[in-house]
Amino acid sequence: MVATAATSSIFPVPSPPGDAKSSKVGSGSASLGGIKSKSASSGALQVKANAQAPPKINGSPVGLTTSVETAKKEDVVSSPAPRTFINQIPDWSMLLAAITTMFLAAEKQWMMLDWKPKRADMLIDPFGIGRIVQDGLVFSQNFSIRSYEIGADRTASIETLMNHLQETALNHVKTAGLLGDGFGSTPEMSKRNLIWVVTRMQILVDRYPTWGDVVHVDTWVSASGKNGMRRDWLVRDAKTGETLTRASSLWVMMNKVTRRLSKIPEDVRGEIEPFFLNSDPVVNEDSTKLPKLDDKTADYIRKGLTPRWNDLDVNQHVNNVKYIGWILESAPPPILESHELAAITLEYRRECGRDSVLQSLTAVSGAGIGNLGSPGGLECQHLLRHEDGAEIVRGRTEWRPKHANNFGMMGQMPADESGA
Repeated sequence: MVATAATSSIFPVPSPPGDAKSSKVGSGSASLGGIKSKSASSGALQVKANAQAPPKINGSPVGLTTSVETAKKEDVVSSPAPRTFINQIPDWSMLLAAITTMFLAAEKQWMMLDWKPKRADMLIDPFGIGRIVQDGLVFSQNFSIRSYEIGADRTASIETLMNHLQETALNHVKTAGLLGDGFGSTPEMSKRNLIWVVTRMQILVDRYPTWGDVVHVDTWVSASGKNGMRRDWLVRDAKTGETLTRASSLWVMMNKVTRRLSKIPEDVRGEIEPFFLNSDPVVNEDSTKLPKLDDKTADYIRKGLTPRWNDLDVNQHVNNVKYIGWILESAPPPILESHELAAITLEYRRECGRDSVLQSLTAVSGAGIGNLGSPGGLECQHLLRHEDGAEIVRGRTEWRPKHANNFGMMGQMPADESGA
């Protein structure tokens, strides 16, 4: 045995067939560095100069070639797949997604700006923010008439126009940097719990816009006496420049805690006077006194009107636009069907809270009560009051016949005056 071991150390011999079998993993012959072991048929010593098998002890190769072959085997097993651009994509996916989003947003904005010269009816201000013009004294903003803002005759309602006026007034204050924590209040007004309240509003409607029209609204403010402010609006067709609506309003200050009117403090005056435009009212002031209606003088009365939570503004009183809808609740249906509102004058006398129960009264002036569907103009007097009789708003409306096309839209035709 000693001689055999010594001889094996000098002349390596192949492992016996049993050892070769034990070195197999799974099916097939065991391989060592790509050299297959060959079992001897007679068990005799076989030495070949051109192909010498490495020695093995218990099935493991030994000798000088062991470390080399083992290193090669480890390289085959542990070397990872080569890194390519495709393999590295997941590492950059989030960055690529962010860059793609930025490019798409920039492209969309560029396309919106690029459409302006091609589409004259598009919004000049694509985001509807508005801007200050004429040395910072006039605020301009565009509005597109939406499908839910039109009525049965396919034109914008008077409430829609009023909302545009109110929106531009607040955006004017905000863009000028004068918006405090109140509803249109300046910082100095907010310190003193002061808010603006409208006392009188006049609106003249030359033509109502229709669905898809874009209207351009200009608004500005001027002084009105010692303790008041006048705000005017001019509404035009953004495409043609045609004047659609003119409106003028008077505003005073009120303490939102005591609910009493207040003079304009000097600090507040210093905030707002730089924005006053010295101009005449866009609407000639209607100095005609609005009569007071009662149960005897009113032709139509609508009772039981109550504010909803959504009718309140941030100052916890009913939005002044809502008053117009309540006033028209008592307007005769024949007038609403055959005529459109051409002018309205409102005098605001008292606030309306969330728990109020209101009544709407309307009287048709002159001989109009007997011929509400006549092709001529009509005038109505209005009163919105609390159930106890306290006045909230007095109003007067002027009506003109609707265009003949509007009758067809509503499924109605004008009466045939020939009698045929």
